[in-house]
Amino acid sequence: MSQQTIPVYNTFVFDLDGTLLDTLPDLVELTNEALREQGFPSRTRDEIHSFVGAGAEALIRLAVPATATSEQADATMRRWKELYPIIGNKLTRAYPHMVETLQELKGRGVRLGVLSNKFDAGVHDVINLYLPDIFDVMHGESEEIPRKPDPTGLLRTIAELDSTPAQTVYVGDSGTDVAVSRNAGVFSLGAAWGYHGAAGLRKAGADAVIEDPRDPLRAAPEYDSTG
Repeated sequence: MSQQTIPVYNTFVFDLDGTLLDTLPDLVELTNEALREQGFPSRTRDEIHSFVGAGAEALIRLAVPATATSEQADATMRRWKELYPIIGNKLTRAYPHMVETLQELKGRGVRLGVLSNKFDAGVHDVINLYLPDIFDVMHGESEEIPRKPDPTGLLRTIAELDSTPAQTVYVGDSGTDVAVSRNAGVFSLGAAWGYHGAAGLRKAGADAVIEDPRDPLRAAPEYDSTG
């Protein structure tokens, strides 16, 4: 990343898919199995890659053929949710250096949260599997939390972390993440290692774009040597 100055924040909220974890291999397997069971053709990895970022329902609406009816899309979505615990997250991995970065942030006293457009139970399942005992607050899409870029979930997460938007940075890999940051009044840190790339993040208006999962440390306070 460029050596631009990035302000220091004591609260970090992270997107999940494409930011903390590479979940795409499991999403490809899961989505294609749901499509095949409904008699629809499979999608390529690149196609499914282009569909992620706005939640499972949006993913399925884009993945089914253009000729699919609303009823067929709904049936595919229901089957996708049924298959999720069966197929699971066996191919998912944390991005390189992400675990160490999160542990160091926690060691520096940073408040840590997750806000994702993945359905809420899926957020808790995959975080508890791959990044346990790190985050103080985790939220996915639910009846109470609408999909990003609606700022409701981000503002709730910040409040539950006993913080304020002015003290918070949101780290995410998509234009949707940039938009929710803007809507909530927080600093937007674009994760270029994720699914949408640096150019898209800059075009979306990210306050800063970072290239490496270790780079969030630049926005965190130093260790308190007096403690």
